Amino acid sequence: MTLPTEIFGEVIVVHTPDELGSEQADGFEAFVPSLERNRVVLDMDGTEMLDSCGLTAVMNVLDGLRERGGDLRIATINDANRKIFEITRLDNHLEIFDSVIDAVKSLKRD
Repeated sequence: MTLPTEIFGEVIVVHTPDELGSEQADGFEAFVPSLERNRVVLDMDGTEMLDSCGLTAVMNVLDGLRERGGDLRIATINDANRKIFEITRLDNHLEIFDSVIDAVKSLKRD
């Protein structure tokens, strides 16, 4: 799997796929660690389907980044995705921002 990315200094923004579920989870988990940077923002505005496999993949990526001294932020104004993170209480483990720029800035302060 290859996903569109943008680089902002030491931070890389990954635009997640339309669907992040069981069929995409393994590819997503393999793609993000292959990037040159360990400070990552996931732009999830375009993700219309997010299931438990996708959430597990996001958390696995987060764990891997933190093990390497990095971190992960989520950027989305997609109400459905925000609700999923809230219902699963993953919003207690992930920082979620309304904009990519705010998420990138938060990683540059660390």
